[in-house]
Amino acid sequence: MQFDHIGIVTTEKKPGEIFIEATKVWITDFTKHPFRIEWLRYEEDTPVTGPVRQGPHIAYRVDSIADASRGMKVLLEPFDVGFAVVGFYQASDGAVIEFMEYKGEGPASCSA
Repeated sequence: MQFDHIGIVTTEKKPGEIFIEATKVWITDFTKHPFRIEWLRYEEDTPVTGPVRQGPHIAYRVDSIADASRGMKVLLEPFDVGFAVVGFYQASDGAVIEFMEYKGEGPASCSA
């Protein structure tokens, strides 16, 4: 497991946003942020609710989402975002965790 980024929900448009159809969210490229922050701006009709929609998350690159998330509460089942498959889970203390299985080297090598 390797730290990847921190996601922060916003209502403000940010430069360079890309749209993720599966969750109807605009995201920024955290690899271009000096502190690896990903800004998330959800559309009104997003299917995302609860802790993922309401607050920040921390993301980790993993070899297997199934192994990394074992025993955790599922918030969003794994889905394809283009450059990776991601799933959102809740730790026992309430923290929202995103696990990411990259395709290739990551977002810089793939388009979302």
